[in-house]
Amino acid sequence: MLRAEPPEQPPETRFLALGRHFWGGRACLRAWLLSAGIVFFLLATLAAQVGLNHWSRAFFDALEKRDLAAVWMTAGWLPLVILLSMAAATALVITRMALQVRWREWLTGAILGRWITRERAYRLPFVAPDQGAPEYRIAEDVRLAVDPLVEFAIGFLGACATAITFAAILWQVAGSTTLPLFGMAVTIPGYMALAAILYALLVTGLIALVGRPLILRVSAKNEQEARFRAGMTRLRENAESIGLLRGDPAERAAALRGFGQVAAGWFAIIRQQARVGLVLNANGALFPILPLLLVAPKYLSGALTLGAVMQVVSAFVAVQGALIWFVDNFVRIAEWYASVLRVDELLAALEEADGADGTTRVALLAHDADTIVFDRLRLVHSGGETVIADGSAVIARGEKVLMSGASGTGKSSLVRAMAGLWRKGSGRILLPRGARISFVPQQAYLPTGSLRSVLTYPAPPDSVGDALLSAALDNVGLGALAARLDDEAAWERILSGGERQRVAVARLLIQRPDVVILDEFTSALDEEGQRAMLGLLDTALADATVISIGHRPGLEQFHDRRIALEQTTRGAVFRELRAPARLGLAARARAGTPG
Repeated sequence: MLRAEPPEQPPETRFLALGRHFWGGRACLRAWLLSAGIVFFLLATLAAQVGLNHWSRAFFDALEKRDLAAVWMTAGWLPLVILLSMAAATALVITRMALQVRWREWLTGAILGRWITRERAYRLPFVAPDQGAPEYRIAEDVRLAVDPLVEFAIGFLGACATAITFAAILWQVAGSTTLPLFGMAVTIPGYMALAAILYALLVTGLIALVGRPLILRVSAKNEQEARFRAGMTRLRENAESIGLLRGDPAERAAALRGFGQVAAGWFAIIRQQARVGLVLNANGALFPILPLLLVAPKYLSGALTLGAVMQVVSAFVAVQGALIWFVDNFVRIAEWYASVLRVDELLAALEEADGADGTTRVALLAHDADTIVFDRLRLVHSGGETVIADGSAVIARGEKVLMSGASGTGKSSLVRAMAGLWRKGSGRILLPRGARISFVPQQAYLPTGSLRSVLTYPAPPDSVGDALLSAALDNVGLGALAARLDDEAAWERILSGGERQRVAVARLLIQRPDVVILDEFTSALDEEGQRAMLGLLDTALADATVISIGHRPGLEQFHDRRIALEQTTRGAVFRELRAPARLGLAARARAGTPG
């Protein structure tokens, strides 16, 4: 299992520690082949640049000598040099893009696996409320962390190879120079190479000094962009409720305030980039002229030919461009680091969602008995307040138990604890080993896709035959939909709330679980629909253990027992309420009593 590195390490180190598994896992062969291809085509590109540099010297020497035959002979080599350069550069781009896509694919799968595993996606907002829009961090920040990193690695390797190669050319061709200093003649060997290195160090130092705050500015801007997108998503998902409440003006004002923060973040970046731009633009104007000024005395003295001058200038520009690689990429490095920081924060939050904070946790265990046991259960909200102070009960196999209570007594928290979604607290919940357990939330979830996939979710669509699907729809009063099993649509929007809850019951009839846990699942049904659905479960799943969370009138007649969550000064406690006169239909059938 992939794990984030220890928190004392820098974010970029933890990110790289996670990312390097791409070269050591099942995809390692592809990763190493692509990496080797990049190195090969990088060296081929460098060879083409060196060839063009030597061609430039030969061509300008021929011009200086006015040797027409030599000019045409040299020009004849140009197409070959250009062809090599084009082929190598194109192959490098293709290989680089393939590596970016494959690495991003692997890393996205790794982080998605951490997010959508062990219910972390649910717990994340509670343990790390500042981690807004994790889906944006996975979809966008992972790309922004991977794609530039590959380009940086290629650029840095290319810059090092270019600097070494062309510095050697400068050292050999330009030679040394002699300068008068304090009445003495001082000879500087390889002066053009040394000048290129010193100039690059000066510019790089200035950029690092001026541009350092840009990293924080970019990180803050990315966070504001993510929050703005999350707000727009929330607005779209709740458009109907907002329209009914006539909330358009308030939402519009909130959206504009959100974008105002985005704009403020961008203006902070613009101001910082203006400072960086002053250094970059000054460098861009100066460094093409600098080598001409430095080499001019040697040309005028006759020590260098015109071809040698052009070769030196070309090599100086190449060395300079390589050595100021950091300068040219500073803004992109800042953006990359900001994305790495956001991905690292998400990974750290996912670790925290596993309960790594050292607090006591509810033990969700399997045991060999057929009973469900709540043993001194205590549930604590994320803010630290106790919602259920003491819950102890034993539910036998096949019992239908209603758990009710006033709002705020922890009914929904109890469901989440049984599902393993919420573990903050203490005590134990024991479930039958190997039992098939189905949860039916208040808001029935319908995935986008065919109606068949909706009914079989989370099992594959082809795992259930048409006859069983049609019978289940007919039993819950949705028989008219049986003809649309293969229609793909946004069923969550097409079906009403009551119809979605009927679909949830149809799923139970298809899955036939051993344990069913219902959380206010009849809230969108009228009384007749509630009686029909609960009666259907009572007869069709007579052998299943059912725990219903609810408070609506009429629920008691479909249950054998009732456990009330009663509020006390220290939190809610379980209180057993027996109502023999209100035994459920299945219990009355077992007792031989008429319904």
